[in-house]
Amino acid sequence: MSGRLPEDALDRLIDAAAEARLRAYAPYSHFFVGAALLLQDGAIVTGANVENASYGLTICAERTAIFAAIAAGHRRFRMMAVVTAAPTLTSPCGACRQVIREFSPDLTILLASTDGRRRAVSLAELLPESFGPESLLSGD
Repeated sequence: MSGRLPEDALDRLIDAAAEARLRAYAPYSHFFVGAALLLQDGAIVTGANVENASYGLTICAERTAIFAAIAAGHRRFRMMAVVTAAPTLTSPCGACRQVIREFSPDLTILLASTDGRRRAVSLAELLPESFGPESLLSGD
């Protein structure tokens, strides 16, 4: 799956995302998503999607995990797992891809399903020719 992490570490990350998925708040779409972010120090920060009756205020599991990690003072991420029960493996939406890019342009994302399927992809595969902080003009 990934030459960088042993299989038991990948399993632990997927299990954390699956557990977070159970805490998702998705009364409108009924699409429950869990994410788990592996930090450089080996700790895991999780997130779940949280919907809102004002749909635009909904936040995805991936951004929930990243924002929680940032708020706790973490800036270095090693891998993210995203778990859904969808019939196909589900990758992060465009907004999440851009937020991931801000903090971890080389991140590996482990897409997983509740039925055991999984596939690792790079953010570069999901967001080619991406825009990041270095793209901004400096100065005036």
